[in-house]
Amino acid sequence: MVGADELTTEDRKQRLRLMAVHAHPDDESSKGAATMAKYVADGHEVMVVTCTGGEAGSILNPAMDRPDVLANMTEVRREEMARAAKILGVSHRWLGFIDSGLPEGDPLPPVPEGSFAVIPLEESTEALVRVIREFRPHVITTYDENGGYPHPDHIRTHEVSMAAFDAAGDPERFPRAGEPWQPLKLYYTHGFSKARMVAFDAALKEAGLESPYEEWLKSWDPNRADIMERVTTRIECGEYFEVRDEALKAHATQIDPTSRWFAVPLEIQREVWPTEEYELNRSLVDSTLPEDDLFAGIKEKVSP
Repeated sequence: MVGADELTTEDRKQRLRLMAVHAHPDDESSKGAATMAKYVADGHEVMVVTCTGGEAGSILNPAMDRPDVLANMTEVRREEMARAAKILGVSHRWLGFIDSGLPEGDPLPPVPEGSFAVIPLEESTEALVRVIREFRPHVITTYDENGGYPHPDHIRTHEVSMAAFDAAGDPERFPRAGEPWQPLKLYYTHGFSKARMVAFDAALKEAGLESPYEEWLKSWDPNRADIMERVTTRIECGEYFEVRDEALKAHATQIDPTSRWFAVPLEIQREVWPTEEYELNRSLVDSTLPEDDLFAGIKEKVSP
């Protein structure tokens, strides 16, 4: 990666800022991590904002299912996040809210009082506005209205991100949260695509390898639309997939290195699907769709 001291004068003139807003530690490494690593390598500034501490997360890696880890889950997840941020080359901020957990049962139990998903939206919006006004991002990425999947913290992350995008540039909103700053674009991160699974399934079988996607594809609801229908922007970032995977593995309580996350060899991924996908939702600049750059329309108009 190119370090800040290696940037030319022209590079510095074009240095832009990207903020990725996520619900829990590890979300940043499973959603858009290679894109972030690419922009860091290109000399831009990238910040990950994590809304909660991930305190309610289960241990999903059997090797980490130990009493000492369970007893110190908050500290362990903070350490994991710090390692992942270092691997990706990004700065990081905790928004400071409590993980709501994923309700299970029928009927679903209520979300715990005081957790991120149920605190007043104004409170969490002000917290994110404060970080936006400090970092001054040109672009923000977040989740769609479904949260990417229906976890209450993911849905709340969407709501907070949208509210903060609108409020950050308004001097009458949260006047004690810093000088107003208006981000120029907001994207939804998309990843769980049927088309992507079909492509990997076929490539693995052609290579004589076992596919972990066959059962998923057999049970896919034919009436369910593929998220690719909403995608406006695809970022070529295959050369950073290894960085993404190392950042994922840094979240050792959440990621089993023998899991399906790593079932597709990197050379097949780079050949078959070398991009990460986004949906442009808000833009205050002109750009032509489809895009291949989150900063499209910004580089031409902004002098950072």
